[in-house]
Amino acid sequence: AATALDPARRKMAPRFAQAVSKVMARLEMGSASLVVELQDLTREAWTRWGTQALDYLFVPGAGLSPQKLSAIASGGEISRVMLALKVVLGSCDDVDTLVFDEIDAGVGGKTALALAAVLKDLAQTHQLIVVTHLPQVAVVGDAHYLVEKHEAPELTTDIRVLSAEERVVEVARMLSGRVDETSLAHAKELLASAH
Repeated sequence: AATALDPARRKMAPRFAQAVSKVMARLEMGSASLVVELQDLTREAWTRWGTQALDYLFVPGAGLSPQKLSAIASGGEISRVMLALKVVLGSCDDVDTLVFDEIDAGVGGKTALALAAVLKDLAQTHQLIVVTHLPQVAVVGDAHYLVEKHEAPELTTDIRVLSAEERVVEVARMLSGRVDETSLAHAKELLASAH
């Protein structure tokens, strides 16, 4: 089995890395790419997963050398690479629900719109729960929940689904920190363009 698995991995690793890199480009990562490195293990180190160890290497830009993803990528880059991995693997996993907690860390503007589009695509095959502070991401969801902390009389956290009207107000608050005529108009426009 290990003898059959080895060439199959070597054949698929570059194709997989190319597919992930393509999604990374959609996520506004420019010419950054992922390289899958396979390392043969000694016989004593073989596991039920085979005769090789796998490592993800990150290439931050064209002409730069691959390095361990965990060593050189920023938090925002790691979040987007992980999302790209999940998008590519999504068609062959058996996970129904994915939870992304602040996957938009270190992301803004045009990249936030790209991230939202990729999440929307992934939601076609999985149920997503996304914790976000970005209105561009929040508006693509089918439902919008508000999480609030209260300190009195004791520390509690409440979560509740927002009505359509409340959602407009919350998106306006996310956009500008306040709710006024301008932020409400922008929120309505953003919500309308998301669906």
